[in-house]
Amino acid sequence: MPHFRKFLSALVLALGASAALVPAAEASTRAELKKKQATAASLHRIAGKAKVRETLSVHAPRHGSKRHLVSAIRVETAHPSFGQLAGLHQSADLLELKSGVALVLDQDTDEVLFSKNSQAVLPIASLTKLMTAVVVTEARLDMTEPITITDDDIDTEKNSRSRLRVGTTLRREEMLHLALMSSENRAANALGRNYPGGLATFVAAMNAKAQRLGMRDTHYVEPTGLSSRNQSSARDLAILVKAAHEVQIIRELSTSPEYEVEVGNRAVAFHNTNGLVKSPQWDIGLQKTGYISEAGRCLVMQAKMAGRHLIMVFLDSAGKYSRIGDAERVRRWVMESAPAAAHEKKPVL
Repeated sequence: MPHFRKFLSALVLALGASAALVPAAEASTRAELKKKQATAASLHRIAGKAKVRETLSVHAPRHGSKRHLVSAIRVETAHPSFGQLAGLHQSADLLELKSGVALVLDQDTDEVLFSKNSQAVLPIASLTKLMTAVVVTEARLDMTEPITITDDDIDTEKNSRSRLRVGTTLRREEMLHLALMSSENRAANALGRNYPGGLATFVAAMNAKAQRLGMRDTHYVEPTGLSSRNQSSARDLAILVKAAHEVQIIRELSTSPEYEVEVGNRAVAFHNTNGLVKSPQWDIGLQKTGYISEAGRCLVMQAKMAGRHLIMVFLDSAGKYSRIGDAERVRRWVMESAPAAAHEKKPVL
């Protein structure tokens, strides 16, 4: 094992290959496997920018020999996001946010309370689905119409997984529910594919709507957000959040904590990708999360706090939970600043 660790550490730190599969020695007990898992976790912390994953399988030799659990450690380099490549994370801010881009504004007055790289144009991942929802609802399509997942809805861009199997049929409203709440990519693609005129017409409608709203930095190529060519700025996304918040069904479905649908012969429960919708400290009127490696972790919300309706945009957050942490930092800052708001205007940071 010491030689194995040295070899794997060198491989992780070199980051020479985008993916490498390193077989570990066969383990006959789970205790040994736990040691390997601890080693993998340790290497993950050391490597910093690498993902270290361990998978377990059962090896059954021929001739009736005893079965062994086999461990394999997979090392994948983490690709930098567009924001990291542009140096956006080097920008300091008074709240010490982990997001490369942030914007907080008053929904009613458009007063900017906080801004950080808000003009930067970046991939927006599944924040795309907010525009998908706006176009679907604006078309006034039959929400009870059944839509079936087909092979055309399988993600070939990122090869992401989905619990909506090919052949699953749900009502249009249910597809919209899963796309907004659980960020279901197949559901979002199916919504675009079943738009009058098909997927190309749907994407054209997305871009046309963006232009009508004044989202000049925004461009869409598909309805899910899996493509890094779906791009926008924080200022444009604030406009989109404001427009989407005017639609009751989008407000309700995006903030739904969970929803259960029939997939095949069994009920499958889907949950909201934003845990803050369950927090008693938050009064969220609309939300959407997003993630692809090029975009980092993203989050947009409309929320009421300190007597104000605020729109919050966080893009290119590096850590898995940092976008939520940034939202909490902003909430505390707004609440702590509330008493002074009646006497003096907040400075723009």
